[in-house]
Amino acid sequence: MTAIVDFLNSILWGYVLVYGLLAVGVFFTIRLGFLQFLNFGEMIRAIRGSRESDANGISPFQALCTSLASRVGTGNLAGVAVALYLGGAGAIFWMWMVALVGMATGYAESTLAQLYKVRDGKGQYRGGPAVYMAKGLKAPWAGGIFAVCLILSFGLVFNAVQANSIADAMEGAFGVPKIWVGIVIAVFAGIVIFGGLRSIVRFAEIVVPFMAGAYVLIALGVVLFNIDQVPGVIMTIINSALGLEEAGGGVAGSVTAAMLNGIKRGLFSNEAGMGSAPNIAATATPAPHHPSSQGLVQAFGVFVDTLVICTATAIMILLSGVLDPESGVTGTELTQQAMEVHVGVLGSYFIAIAILFFAFTSIVANYTYAENALIYLGGSSTIALTLLRLAALGMVIWGSYEAVVTVFNTADASMGLMATVNLIAIVLLSGTVVKLTKDYLGQRKAGEVPRFKAQDYPELAEKIDSSIWR
Repeated sequence: MTAIVDFLNSILWGYVLVYGLLAVGVFFTIRLGFLQFLNFGEMIRAIRGSRESDANGISPFQALCTSLASRVGTGNLAGVAVALYLGGAGAIFWMWMVALVGMATGYAESTLAQLYKVRDGKGQYRGGPAVYMAKGLKAPWAGGIFAVCLILSFGLVFNAVQANSIADAMEGAFGVPKIWVGIVIAVFAGIVIFGGLRSIVRFAEIVVPFMAGAYVLIALGVVLFNIDQVPGVIMTIINSALGLEEAGGGVAGSVTAAMLNGIKRGLFSNEAGMGSAPNIAATATPAPHHPSSQGLVQAFGVFVDTLVICTATAIMILLSGVLDPESGVTGTELTQQAMEVHVGVLGSYFIAIAILFFAFTSIVANYTYAENALIYLGGSSTIALTLLRLAALGMVIWGSYEAVVTVFNTADASMGLMATVNLIAIVLLSGTVVKLTKDYLGQRKAGEVPRFKAQDYPELAEKIDSSIWR
């Protein structure tokens, strides 16, 4: 198993995705006219009017919170620490680059998910990469491959990663055995998961803003207290990434190591281009009623995840001086040690609680993606959904006591397969994304509230459910 995982990672991350992710992000950034920079205010505008939903879908704000519940997880605390340990300070620069161009990629995939969404047997909106591959590209076989990868990644492997970080944090802070942490988390996750999609999004809508806000406030306090050192830290990050000085603590200590680990951990954290967030984006009733509005909302989620939360974690660790490649300390433990330097022994407990909330909400949000994929594959029966839920909870228990390196390597392989398939699909459908974007911004410029009119897209007549957009 380890040999297979290592082989997949060497191919996907050594040749395909390290450059492919940046290339696709740059492609969409240029083709969409630097949308994420020139229309950042429109992202805020789309979020401010996004509280309403209808009987068929959830609100755009709920979709954003649920996608953030998946994005804002162990990647923001443990993942940043791993990137710093393996790639040095320069890895954070590449996390920024992945996020900045990834905002355009995230916009594109979520816009497509909205456009091609369908209604399930209960009348609820469903969609995502598997659906836009099947409908937009007329390639249901590609949708099937993606759906299987999604179930393996988000339904199983990623939940093990989240549980692993919770167990590490709880053992480090409170001395609780990892296996018992895993069992307790599985029980509480099961209560939320078995409540269904609307139960999950209501949970995310309440918990995510609170937990992200509390963490960012603490991080900002640390930054402000050490404000005189922050410019030096930022220059260290930039110089290390460009090879202008030593890599700032990384084990490998090279520009290549910084780039590789920054991109890998950046993608794991913000998920732009991976094809995960579109699954929940498709379930929303957009406001304004246009596919691009939900794309803008989800692009903002990429910004919050990496440019705000990951950066806060990185600066705290670099300011603390605890990053030492010789110590072997990485992941959650490294973040806890850094926080202890800043706020004392309570710092370790705070990170443990933050990891608990971040990772727990990721577990329940990840499950919604897997359920969406299973329904696409025809597994909408009670038996099929129950088996998926039990398997997801079983992986929570397994991941809680498995070695962190094994879990992260497995996650990298499954994530790489998903991202490769999705990136090819969205590039092939980029013409549609461009047309939708011009339509949306054109209506805004004319002083209108943007609204999608299916009759203006005759080429999509046989590919979309026009009744959804009436």
